[in-house]
Amino acid sequence: MSDQLLISFYGDDFTGSTDVMESLARAGLRTVLFLRPPGARDLRRYPGLRALGVAGRSRTMTPEEADRELPPVFRALARTGASIVHYKVCSTFDSSPRVGSIGRALELGMRVLGRGFVPLVVGAPGLGRYCVFGNLFARSGLDMDPHRLDRHPTMREHPTTPMDEADIRVLLGRQTRLAVGLVDVLALDGWVAAEQVSALLAEGARAVLFDVLNEEHLARIGELVGSRTRGRTPLFAVGSSGLEYALLTWWRSRGVLRGSVPEFRLAPARNLAVVSGSCSPVTDRQIGRAVEAGFAEVPLDTGALVRRRTRSVALARACELGGHQLKLGRSVIFHTARGPQDPRLARTARALRAEGRGSAEVLGTVLGELLERVCQRGVERGAVTGGDTSGFAAQAMGVEALEFAAPVAPGAPLCRVHAPGRVMDGREMVFKGGQNGRDDFFISLLRGAGGPCRKRRSTIRSRRKS
Repeated sequence: MSDQLLISFYGDDFTGSTDVMESLARAGLRTVLFLRPPGARDLRRYPGLRALGVAGRSRTMTPEEADRELPPVFRALARTGASIVHYKVCSTFDSSPRVGSIGRALELGMRVLGRGFVPLVVGAPGLGRYCVFGNLFARSGLDMDPHRLDRHPTMREHPTTPMDEADIRVLLGRQTRLAVGLVDVLALDGWVAAEQVSALLAEGARAVLFDVLNEEHLARIGELVGSRTRGRTPLFAVGSSGLEYALLTWWRSRGVLRGSVPEFRLAPARNLAVVSGSCSPVTDRQIGRAVEAGFAEVPLDTGALVRRRTRSVALARACELGGHQLKLGRSVIFHTARGPQDPRLARTARALRAEGRGSAEVLGTVLGELLERVCQRGVERGAVTGGDTSGFAAQAMGVEALEFAAPVAPGAPLCRVHAPGRVMDGREMVFKGGQNGRDDFFISLLRGAGGPCRKRRSTIRSRRKS
């Protein structure tokens, strides 16, 4: 077992996939995150792998698109020989019957890999995500108190998958007819979770949701799930990176993880360039704190960027504005919105409808092209924010794979980029979901372990109006 690939996973969005990579790499398991399912030749370029992932985009897919996308991926992950194939979902369970359906993914995974039951682990205390009696609670950034999902200030207003329900079983009941059981906190605290799983399966449950309130619950879940990973067929599981945190405890107890845990330290960078496609209030606060600390901000003319006839001029203009600030020795944040009330959001939506294009792909591609151009001007470290746009940005920059480099904030690690023949190859990058990180996230990403950061305010306004 010591030489076996322990787990392979498919992330339903890009930033969530880096979260899983971080949890495994920090435990001492070499983990590589690919942008597409790797073949045998790809894997030979990364010797010593104990885990691998594929950064996907099924969170933005219709069920029909998932029907085409997911089965080949699940089969490819099963061929790697991993003991577990994990369909990794966002820890805020972003999904609906028509967009990013986790229920449909559950059905497809069971069709390809189904044996026994499917563990469903969503809670991840380290990320501020808690599941209690089947209801999901989440922090809005690490500096805020937890909110029930249907009362969450961002998730209840999500532009694609607004949450009006906190009970995971009810949410899944809208997306699949498969029976979903629950092992609650009382069973976990009373050490009768195994008995409850057996009872649920006898009653016809096909998937079992586990409550998670604390690290002790994760340890007990890891034992329950890990003990079922015997045999030639991999176990199929669904959930957030809470699953990996649970399994790591189990693997340590079984002697799979040996030796000292490697130390990763976030070093300071000379400068930082950020492209933000997030409209989250968390990201808005982070941009505000960074500007107060001396970063320059460049509000992007998104209406012009999404139109084919004006895109190249708007892109060149943004690059010129940001490049000037970099020459002055300052870090730069380019953004498409400052929070959910930014008037650019409505103007961009109208422009996209007129063009007949989807926002995530268009904005993600533009942001990736912008960051690659800016990095040619001597940028040492880069960042992309926005879970739905990050994958498209990475594709635009020619990224083949990522490896964990250092921690920054839970769910938003610094990565080393593999992009053969491109500007970004070997560069340090963060791909961050809009909800992740404390308010000083960008300052920490620049300063690393510490150091002074001057206070100065600057906003660069584009001459063109959206």
